[in-house]
Amino acid sequence: MKVGFVSLGCPKNQLDTEVMLHEVMAAGYEITPEETEADIVIVNTCGFIESAKREAIDNILDVAWLKKHKGLKALIVTGCLAERYRESILDELPEVDAVLGVGSIHNIVEAIEAVTSPKKKKSYRYTSFEDKECVRLGGDRVLTTPEYTAYLKIAEGCDNRCAYCAIPSIRGRFRSRTEEDIVAEAKQLDALGVKELTIVAQDVTRYGKDIYGEYRLDKLLRKITDATSIPWIRLLYCYPDKITDGLIAEMRDNPRILKYIDLPIQHISDNMLTAMNRHGDSAMIKEVISKLRREIPDIVIRTTFIVGFPGETEEDFEELCEFVKETKFERAGVFTYSREEDTPAYDFDGQIDEQVKQDRMDMLMREQLEINEARNRSMIGKTLTVLCEEYDPVSEVHFGRGEADAPEIDGKIYFRSDVRIAPGSFVKVKIRDVLDYDLIGRVVTKDLNK
Repeated sequence: MKVGFVSLGCPKNQLDTEVMLHEVMAAGYEITPEETEADIVIVNTCGFIESAKREAIDNILDVAWLKKHKGLKALIVTGCLAERYRESILDELPEVDAVLGVGSIHNIVEAIEAVTSPKKKKSYRYTSFEDKECVRLGGDRVLTTPEYTAYLKIAEGCDNRCAYCAIPSIRGRFRSRTEEDIVAEAKQLDALGVKELTIVAQDVTRYGKDIYGEYRLDKLLRKITDATSIPWIRLLYCYPDKITDGLIAEMRDNPRILKYIDLPIQHISDNMLTAMNRHGDSAMIKEVISKLRREIPDIVIRTTFIVGFPGETEEDFEELCEFVKETKFERAGVFTYSREEDTPAYDFDGQIDEQVKQDRMDMLMREQLEINEARNRSMIGKTLTVLCEEYDPVSEVHFGRGEADAPEIDGKIYFRSDVRIAPGSFVKVKIRDVLDYDLIGRVVTKDLNK
């Protein structure tokens, strides 16, 4: 029997898919990348904001069409949407045969067996919503990333309780994995030939506080680098109020920790930061950014902003625009506020018109585009280390990413070479031109020994 997977959302959700893939394969099922060939399709959903929910429902309906027209035997829905809207899925999507919450990913084989059993009654539907805060973290998985890059989840859940965010109710309290468990997995990935390891959690900077009584991300990074030879280690989702001097020193002094940090700020107006229940004020945020750039002069800071939060005035938005102009973030994304049920902000007064939200997002993105264009122009003539990802035979160019570019988030570096470069190789590329958010260059040194 063939099983297909559709994995949606963030890298943290992708890791859950990889765990389920391993358990399904270990049970003897064949995995197919083609949904039309599958007997069973598992849709691992995101349910964080409105756009993610729409994408999840669209994918579920697409797979449901296969049940009606192509003989698909079963459709299983897992992940954040399943956890958050379990009753709605069961009531409104009769095509779905099983629904599993985020605490039940290890029940995936049981779910498959239940919905494909010849003894199953026609109306039977399998459900499992075990305690999400008791789910076993880590475990064997099948990598769905290219063999040279992988994600490593060091914690689950979140304790920040931002007013707009449903993650704590979906994923539960923040829980760190032990250092020993994480380092053991990093060593396994090293043995598989991973060249780039991206450390993820909802808040990696909180790591260790719950089980060790202190923020220990810096110590964890040192243990990973001591135990492995992985050349690039990247951090995603750091919070400004938890950037310790120890973490800054480790990033500065450890040559294998990339000088790249994803630092969600969301706003700079103190009015908005307070309303959002963000930890720390504008002065603290500005001081952290100054300290990062002072101590690590070549650091790349990526951030995100939310516009159109309830009560955001023109003055609040103008303050944010000025901050973006002055700070000149190397990378930034802008989102419109998504009004989410079961979050404090859902009932706030001062909800803002959708068109106003969109206009503000467009305006701020234009500011950031100008910053990006100027930064990219400044890279012309420089030589960068690039991790080669693929070769495009149509345009006859290779492409990859530099240290300043996280997988699936940031731009690409397109480059020509007189010889074919294998994916996963490090090369030196001299930048000759820019194309929107991407860089264009030519190889000057290939097959670096890193």
